[in-house]
Amino acid sequence: MFGFLKKKKEQPEVIQTLSSEEKEELQTAIERLKKDIDQTEETDQLAVLFEQVGLKLAELGDNDQAIEQLEKSLSLKKSINDGYKKLMSLYNAKRAEAARAGNDQGIDHYMGKMDEMRQIAKQLTITGNK
Repeated sequence: MFGFLKKKKEQPEVIQTLSSEEKEELQTAIERLKKDIDQTEETDQLAVLFEQVGLKLAELGDNDQAIEQLEKSLSLKKSINDGYKKLMSLYNAKRAEAARAGNDQGIDHYMGKMDEMRQIAKQLTITGNK
């Protein structure tokens, strides 16, 4: 009736691949954003630019570089935007990867990173900032 005990059907994971044109467009956008970063001094604007670079790198599948850029963005300005959500997702993926490899240090590292992210969300929720 409610389906509590029913076994859920596993849905196949759809992996979306980018065409070479899409990859090239993303690379071009990243280069343009990096030039903007070099020319910008305002902290809030830098945070937005680093976030955009990180999101585009994540789209390309360059997760380590994406994490680095998204962390820079959050260090400049704490916010719960798309960059925050993507960074949390990347940390979770890295944690899962470490778990599959049996890497306890990696699991602890990324669990700690995820806890830091939760603290940011908590602080921003309490202060009412976004």
